[in-house]
Amino acid sequence: MEILGIDIGGSGIKGALVNVETGEMITDRHRIPTPPSRKPQEMAEVVTQIVRHFDYKGPVGCGFPSIVKNGVCKAPGNLHKSWVGVNVDELFTEVSGQPFTVLNDADAAGYASMNYGVGKGRDGLVVMVTIGTGLGSGVFHNGVLLPNFELGQIPYKKYKKIEDWAAASAKEREDLTFERWGRRFNKFLKLVELITSPDLIIVGGGTSKKWVEFRHHIKIETEVVKAELMNNAGIIGAAVACLRETHHGHVVER
Repeated sequence: MEILGIDIGGSGIKGALVNVETGEMITDRHRIPTPPSRKPQEMAEVVTQIVRHFDYKGPVGCGFPSIVKNGVCKAPGNLHKSWVGVNVDELFTEVSGQPFTVLNDADAAGYASMNYGVGKGRDGLVVMVTIGTGLGSGVFHNGVLLPNFELGQIPYKKYKKIEDWAAASAKEREDLTFERWGRRFNKFLKLVELITSPDLIIVGGGTSKKWVEFRHHIKIETEVVKAELMNNAGIIGAAVACLRETHHGHVVER
């Protein structure tokens, strides 16, 4: 069975068709830049362009870069403040004409890794961290998703949230070397370790492609590994989560 998975990021919106039995993408990714306004209607129109690109009709799974509770956006994240209170499921369904299942993007990425990647078969507390415009986090206990753990929102020093200091966007904005940024990311992981005492941390998102550039700066006790699916995980996880919710009434199933 093929389902369209869409991954919304602060800089780009990406989609591909996914074989939900194997967890493999069966088309190339189609990417459109995120509208500069980052407002609901403009982003819904880009999402619809991706649906039409694949000439797709049917359920769509979508990873969204903020807290999503019962389909409703609860915080702006790195998007426009007007997102707060919007039912993302309903908006995307109305504009595209196809039924949408929306979940937090890091939850989607973690879901893919737990079912098809390095997290498969791992019990205990597993934290997925995605490095991009922000720092996303998906938390699983014995393979079951604990939704909306927004660890990138932890206040830090003068920053309202630590992702403003330690995400890939901070590296780019301040033109940081991997050495300087890697130390910041390690500080973030130290706080994650302190707060959650995880058994495993999986690092994904676009910056994970540069794993060899910064992995030696990660100096915490918890085992830390790179996500095999990297920045395709959000697409794959969203598609598979859509299938599980449609057929079983909840997002996570092992």
